[in-house]
Amino acid sequence: METKNPWTTLSLELKYDNPWIAVEEHQVLTPAGTDGIYGKVHFKNLALGIIPVDEQGDTWLVGQYRYTLGEYSWEIPMGGGPLDVDMLESAQRELKEETGLSAQKWENIMRIHTSNSVTDEEGFVFLATDLTQGETEFEETEKLHVKKLPLSKALEMVMNGEITDAISIAGLLKAGRLLDIK
Repeated sequence: METKNPWTTLSLELKYDNPWIAVEEHQVLTPAGTDGIYGKVHFKNLALGIIPVDEQGDTWLVGQYRYTLGEYSWEIPMGGGPLDVDMLESAQRELKEETGLSAQKWENIMRIHTSNSVTDEEGFVFLATDLTQGETEFEETEKLHVKKLPLSKALEMVMNGEITDAISIAGLLKAGRLLDIK
């Protein structure tokens, strides 16, 4: 099995840049040796998802309107963590911000790549337990609804297509497996 890069980058041009992403156009030689073009969305933050689970087996989901999709979405608490900041610190901030929860125990349960044919986004999912409830600290760009429900119900929402976010789906399925939730 060949694992080294069969692509040759001839040139790279930055097409768009903001605080969260950069869009690059790469002129390449394909693995077949022909000229090609590749577009890449570079993410400037890690994607961090958190699955908080209490002693009763309940979790929290966050609902919000997703501008890019033009629809409402239920997801695990998540957000971006700057590449130069410890990812656990960023995950702890996101959980507190979106749910008001703090956790004493944290387990990194997943590394995930989203849309890896066009982006270098890297995500991580944490399982957070031994929870303490506090106040939310929503960002000004967020209009969130938070709901507490049994983890088994969140898994049903995944299976029924009510949760469509890739990191939420992967993380919930992994947490369900680890915790042996049916």
